[in-house]
Amino acid sequence: MDFYSEVYPEQLRNTPDPPGALYGIGDPGVLVPGLAVIGARKATPYGLGCAHRFARLAAEKGVLIISGGARGCDSEAHRAALEAGGKTVVFLGGGCDKPYPACHRTLFQRVVDAGGAIVSERPFDTDSMPHMFRERNRLIAGLAEAVLIVEAGLPSGTFSTADEALDAGREVLVVPGSITSDQSRGSNRLLYQGAVPIVDDECFEEVLFRLFGALMRPPAAVGAQEGQDELDPIIAAAQAQPMSMDELYAMASRRSSNDGAHAMLMELLVEAEASGLLARYPDGRWGPLVRS
Repeated sequence: MDFYSEVYPEQLRNTPDPPGALYGIGDPGVLVPGLAVIGARKATPYGLGCAHRFARLAAEKGVLIISGGARGCDSEAHRAALEAGGKTVVFLGGGCDKPYPACHRTLFQRVVDAGGAIVSERPFDTDSMPHMFRERNRLIAGLAEAVLIVEAGLPSGTFSTADEALDAGREVLVVPGSITSDQSRGSNRLLYQGAVPIVDDECFEEVLFRLFGALMRPPAAVGAQEGQDELDPIIAAAQAQPMSMDELYAMASRRSSNDGAHAMLMELLVEAEASGLLARYPDGRWGPLVRS
């Protein structure tokens, strides 16, 4: 579709340096203002979990999820949208018939099959080149009403999308990360510079309501809220930042005798894993479950 086509997205027309034409696979009618969800390619389980969590929440409310199809947080956001039965758009750097990364071909096909689209400003049969990804980022930001950054280190290509969002007058939302994590240094710096912090589901839903008029989720039942309030401090600590067995045992030892700490901790971890509160990572640490 060219710039003057009736199906060319109006949201992109009103951005700096709009593409003269768009090439795609899928439904062009899906190219409406949505939420861009982006983050680190070498994402931590925390980053992947946040990308999945917030993309799913938005998709469940009918908000289009936009991202770049990259490894890590981008692809996790697309998967979450599909899992929620929502629509998602992948903006590629090169031609749509030469998707990058190639390992995501199956994911991209799922996007199209679910009524979404794979889109690029590059003609078909165009190989991806490094500079194309930064240029692609203005399209991700341009179609969005807001850009949610779930994890970004320093330096980070994610910053170019944040810059493009600000240039286009879009809002930049950021999920805070641990100050000790290299993968969160960039996101936390954006918060310091004035981005909107997304600190929990309720905060996120308020932003969705303001931006899209998305209906707020009904309040949780009293019993469920009490259960959240009574979450064991050890589980809560591991959900906030993955922890090694030594770190978990140190916490358990402060609550129980040396003889009982190990048994108590093992019982707690078994229950947390069975209920989906925690998962054991390949490196032996325990942290939040990442759903795919």
